[in-house]
Amino acid sequence: MTRCNHEKDCTDPFRVNSGDVLTKAELQHLRSLREKKHREAAGLFIVEGEKVVGELLNAGFTFNAIYATPEWTGDKTHEITREDMSRASHFPTPSSVLAVGRINHQPLPDTGLARGLTLALDRVQDPGNVGTLLRIADWFALDRVVLSPDCADLFSQKVINASRGSFARVTVHLTDLPSALSTVPPAVMVLGCDLVGEDVHTISPAKDAVIVIGSEGRGMSAAVKQRISQFITIPRYGNAESLNAGVAAAIVCDNLRRA
Repeated sequence: MTRCNHEKDCTDPFRVNSGDVLTKAELQHLRSLREKKHREAAGLFIVEGEKVVGELLNAGFTFNAIYATPEWTGDKTHEITREDMSRASHFPTPSSVLAVGRINHQPLPDTGLARGLTLALDRVQDPGNVGTLLRIADWFALDRVVLSPDCADLFSQKVINASRGSFARVTVHLTDLPSALSTVPPAVMVLGCDLVGEDVHTISPAKDAVIVIGSEGRGMSAAVKQRISQFITIPRYGNAESLNAGVAAAIVCDNLRRA
């Protein structure tokens, strides 16, 4: 069984049949997708590795093309040789499968961030943190994640790996964060995680709220801070300087989800 959007997507621009050798142009195209500018230009991204491809397939993600060597027993659209996989691979040690997906930028809903629980990331640049935050949003069944344009690229291999399949289950929007927050009604809490603020444990559970996580080193931008209705902090009982962004987000989400 193969999972492709439609026949044309499976064969264009990656036109190869089982046992054929990838052309130089096809190899260059696959390898170029490691860079964000080429991903955006082509509207495609690539992931490589048995674990990550399997996680996304199990989560129901539809790939445009799946290139695999004979060792890969899962879904595939093109079987290629180990030699070609080694040439196309983004890794020093090639895996048995790499897959190509289409980049899909989803617009915000008509209600903006006014309904449901939103995790908003402002300038979070570590790909591992962005992927972990997607997992947290998935764990707590948040309605959406919003990334500012200067966050780590959602479609990078490192972000997708760190999400452990949540990339395929969480609704993610890329948008200007101050503008999106400016439309949130006053009745909806916009919570900014900071070292100074109200104790997170005093927050009442909520069905509608926005949780804002800032940059690992610089915190929230000045424009985003202006849109925060309540700064919150996690009480510190020891001597650690700070918490990982994912840990902080999980604690806030847990408090909002209390019965």
